[in-house]
Amino acid sequence: MNVLDKIYTQIAPERALKRQLARKKLEIFNQGYGDHGASGRKKSLMGWLTNTGSVLEDVETHIPTLRERSRDLYMGAPLATGALKTIRTNVIGPGLKVNPQIDYEFLKMTQEEAEEWSIKTEREFRHWSSKVHCDAQRMNNFYELQQLAFLSWMMSGDCFALLPVIPRKNCVYDLRINIIEADRVCTPPGKTEYGKVINGVEINENGEVVAYHIADKHPGSSIYNGKENKWTKIDKFGELSGRQNVIHLMESERPEQRRGVPILSPVIESLKQLSRYSEAELMAAVVTGMYTIFITSKTPEESPMGEGIPEEDRIEGDENSYQLGNGTMIALAEGEDIKEANPLRPNTAFDGFVTAVCRQIGSALELPYEMLLKHFTASYSASRAAMLEAWKMFKMRRSWMASDFCQPIYEEWLTEAVAKGRISAPGFLTDPLVREAYCAAEWNGPSQGQLDPLKEVNAAARRVQEAFSTRERETVELTGGDFKKNVRQRKNEEKMMKEGGLIADELVGN
Repeated sequence: MNVLDKIYTQIAPERALKRQLARKKLEIFNQGYGDHGASGRKKSLMGWLTNTGSVLEDVETHIPTLRERSRDLYMGAPLATGALKTIRTNVIGPGLKVNPQIDYEFLKMTQEEAEEWSIKTEREFRHWSSKVHCDAQRMNNFYELQQLAFLSWMMSGDCFALLPVIPRKNCVYDLRINIIEADRVCTPPGKTEYGKVINGVEINENGEVVAYHIADKHPGSSIYNGKENKWTKIDKFGELSGRQNVIHLMESERPEQRRGVPILSPVIESLKQLSRYSEAELMAAVVTGMYTIFITSKTPEESPMGEGIPEEDRIEGDENSYQLGNGTMIALAEGEDIKEANPLRPNTAFDGFVTAVCRQIGSALELPYEMLLKHFTASYSASRAAMLEAWKMFKMRRSWMASDFCQPIYEEWLTEAVAKGRISAPGFLTDPLVREAYCAAEWNGPSQGQLDPLKEVNAAARRVQEAFSTRERETVELTGGDFKKNVRQRKNEEKMMKEGGLIADELVGN
């Protein structure tokens, strides 16, 4: 106890007690995180003002602005465009292909019967998915719709798909996919009851998403001549059938979040500033190539350039403006004295600065710098490490896309195929467990690719030899192919080689 505390103890005991209590509170406050990240007395953190809010204030309210700026970056910033397309190409590629993996043991089928069932189902699904008729707009096939939905998901924060039944001439199946842009799912006028409808998503008292409000036309469209917009309420699941009517693709960041944010949201400012900087440097480089000399003369009529500024060097609408050109000489009026315009470019610090910013952007997008800029100049080990790190993210997003988009659509298609008798699946329509056993499937996309194919193949062969993996899995990982189809094709090829006398019988046996 210091001298001042002793004095207060004698003349004002209550004041002394409050001082001691305040001191104890400070000791508690300044321990643990209170003495580090949550400190209120460190100068480095005293000016850090924060405010907490629910997901509605922190996320949902800002989604329209984030969506608009994300799209603007995609349309005008090459780095943003490249990032989204790189992720799209590696995750989806030409499209995720179905590989039925039915639980034949539960269904009391032999492995041969299961293989035959899978081949027939793949054939039927390919008939529906490879044509534009599966698209409600008849613009894309199923695999192109995957690319569209995934890119829209990243760019806008979320994407929606309806599964209407639309009969069409000469079409075996009636299931269609209707991709809905994120903007069309919005809150209609009069539905702004707090906590009931959030950005077009309706929830019940338990917080469960029960319906979506979809505008008939895009709220920002100007081609409808001012006609009043109308909204349609669509239940997420059918009341009687339990069928999924709406597929909602989004990535949740916080509990109770109902709409997704664009993948570029954390780096919008960095990308915009970098785009402005790049444009400024590009313009400066262009100006550098236009070494222009200005000639002053007290007798313009005797100027070697003729009378005044040449017509081709004038900027339309501004008689006093000068236009730079390659090796141009421009005559000026009397009293003006500009001798040359030759900015010093290029900026030697440009590449290093852009690289540093791109590393931060790539970190936020889970896309290594090498993948972001397609710049593989490091060692084999470093480049391979970058690719492996990127593929962790690619596989995760591919898994999300398969489970949230491809699998629900496949199950709806298979239900129609069984109902129409195109595919035999006893118990499918009556027993949920049987249905699940028939619907089990894998979705395979483009392979990772190899920096050194020989090393990758040797490693794959060793994994198979030690039973760490299977030939089927390694075929998918290395080439994106189908092991069973490869074996059948190899068998036919070896037979043809033998019949053509190109290989000996003993080599065929080996």
